[in-house]
Amino acid sequence: MRLTDIDLLNPLTFRAGPPHDLFAQLRRESPVHLHHRTDGPPFWVLTRHQDVIRLSRDPVTFSSARNGAFLDEQPEAVRQGPDRTTLVNLDPPDHTRLRALVGKSFTPASVGALTRRVRTLCTLTLDRVSERGECDFVRDVAAELSLAVLADIVGFPDAEDRRRVHRLATLLGDPLEQTFPDVTMRATMELFEFANDLAAWRSREPSDDLVSLLTKAREDEARLTVRQFELFFLLLATAGHLTTQYLISGAMLAFFEHPAQWYRLVDDPGLLETGVEEILRWVSPVMQFQRTATREVEIGGRRIAEGDRVALYYVAANRDETVFTDPQRFDLRRTENPHVSFGGGGPHHCLGNNLARLEARILFEELARRMPDLEPAGPADLMGSTFVNGIRSMPVRFTPSPPVRLPPRG
Repeated sequence: MRLTDIDLLNPLTFRAGPPHDLFAQLRRESPVHLHHRTDGPPFWVLTRHQDVIRLSRDPVTFSSARNGAFLDEQPEAVRQGPDRTTLVNLDPPDHTRLRALVGKSFTPASVGALTRRVRTLCTLTLDRVSERGECDFVRDVAAELSLAVLADIVGFPDAEDRRRVHRLATLLGDPLEQTFPDVTMRATMELFEFANDLAAWRSREPSDDLVSLLTKAREDEARLTVRQFELFFLLLATAGHLTTQYLISGAMLAFFEHPAQWYRLVDDPGLLETGVEEILRWVSPVMQFQRTATREVEIGGRRIAEGDRVALYYVAANRDETVFTDPQRFDLRRTENPHVSFGGGGPHHCLGNNLARLEARILFEELARRMPDLEPAGPADLMGSTFVNGIRSMPVRFTPSPPVRLPPRG
């Protein structure tokens, strides 16, 4: 394909999944590529591992705040300061200050302490479908588990509340719904309303969950305003839930497409010690984010002007032939795996990376043990998003088995 014909803003380009052949062509022929569009300014496309890492770790030169982190044109309000946008659209020191409010909840030690609880939630999730012998893997397993874990940590354990948050987050994350701005605006406002109801409850009855932590910070506006609290909750409900859902469902599709790897996992669940990193590299749930150059700079021999937009394609960097041996091979035994699925380091390295790893490892351990003959029962419906590598639905079947039926908590 001619370089001028590559359109990374057209959902059809991603209808069958990430266009890895196009990304490989860009790495070979134009690793720092100026991508034009009719509805806005052009942007540079970075597809090499080294360039993605370089920009990720230099927030002074490459800003998330100036035009936001998304390739779509940002509303003017996004550029009006830390009270009007989410963490992904902020630079230090505003980003650093807000992230620190919840950072301790996502350290390796804090997440490690959740291992037993995550395994319990995983068991309960599989119990709901085990006797049926079939389900929609995205809806009944990936979404159910990721939301159950998030609800437990954030603090909305009621099943009806979880369904409400999932419905609203899905409206905000699905590219089909994003073509209807009034729908996404209503979903955002409803999530804000729900967050404020939770805050009012936790103000009266504080606990050790994230809503209680953020509510306490909100009561001192010098630390967190009401709008910042709402935006924090929005980020947790979308990035904290949907990206893990995409990771888990994308991993299951990878196993269906590479059955030898699934059989290896069934025989040796210990492969997940390294295999989780390969799952992350292969799926790359968030495919790209945008930065804006704050000064003139050179990348790969190309002059990037002050004000230019630059897109960091993590999904392409994760298949860089100069970094990964045989990068188009899905291999749970891969040990050298410096993937950038959580970002390339720097201040925006994914806050929930430890939790996502834990959920994926435990779920696939349990699936390999309880449903070793899991197989597709129909085609997967890929989202065709230009931003995330997601699946809407994926019917599966397996030999029915009785639920584990854990004893009640406490």
